[in-house]
Amino acid sequence: MRLGLTLHLTDRSIDIRELAVEAEQRGFSSIWIPEHTHIPTSRATPPPGGGSELDDEYPRSPDPWVSLAAAAAVTDRIRLGAGVALVAQHDPIVLAKVVASVDALSAGRVDMGVGYGWNREEMAHHGVEYSTRRARLREHVLAMKALWTDDEAEFHGDFVDFSPSWSWPKPVQQPGPPVFVGGSGGPRLMDHVAEFAAGWLPIGGAGIRRALDELRSACDRHQRDPDDVAIIPFGTLPDEGKLSYYSDMGIAEAVLRLPSAGRDEVLSVLDDYTRFLG
Repeated sequence: MRLGLTLHLTDRSIDIRELAVEAEQRGFSSIWIPEHTHIPTSRATPPPGGGSELDDEYPRSPDPWVSLAAAAAVTDRIRLGAGVALVAQHDPIVLAKVVASVDALSAGRVDMGVGYGWNREEMAHHGVEYSTRRARLREHVLAMKALWTDDEAEFHGDFVDFSPSWSWPKPVQQPGPPVFVGGSGGPRLMDHVAEFAAGWLPIGGAGIRRALDELRSACDRHQRDPDDVAIIPFGTLPDEGKLSYYSDMGIAEAVLRLPSAGRDEVLSVLDDYTRFLG
């Protein structure tokens, strides 16, 4: 089983370039970083982990695509993922161009994790109504896929509408970088996975077996083979039993969580994680 890595990158954490080099040298398969454009100071939305205080990492998140492009410039093999990108908060024409450019610059090493988002105030500043975020994500991904694959792309939906248009560069990977939907299981999420994604990122790596029936049902509706849908446990804290459990389920990759910390602490954990590499 391949092992990737994720951490909440900040302006105070280890430099993404150094982490990418060190991870590639040790044999890890991928590195993923999350996104928050900003965090409004007045916030009624509770933190995703519960409690009342939001971790300091959230407002300190750098742009994931700039960071991944920097990592691409100093590495050759490791895959580079957004985990997860908040695509509903972006103009999909602009974001498609950005992602395609990073994929071209990295010789086709981009993975695109996408998420619906949880912070109502952050979305509102982007003009996104919280109740529409799932439908917006779907249309934005489908519109980006059209721009990645078609010489003359067009899209007509409720939230995205553009007439036949040219957009280059195209991604090296065709029909575009793999898209993975992050989040807990549920009928709506699994429907989106089956419709337009390469796979599912169960955050924390829990609840996978319980969600398999929903995934199979969604694949049946979209006439898709569920064996072609990758499941990548994401942000998990590893131990031998957990990784063996994933492997026995036929999972080919898991993404391990690193602390959002400075160089010495992160590399110490990274060295410890090498014992799980096969």
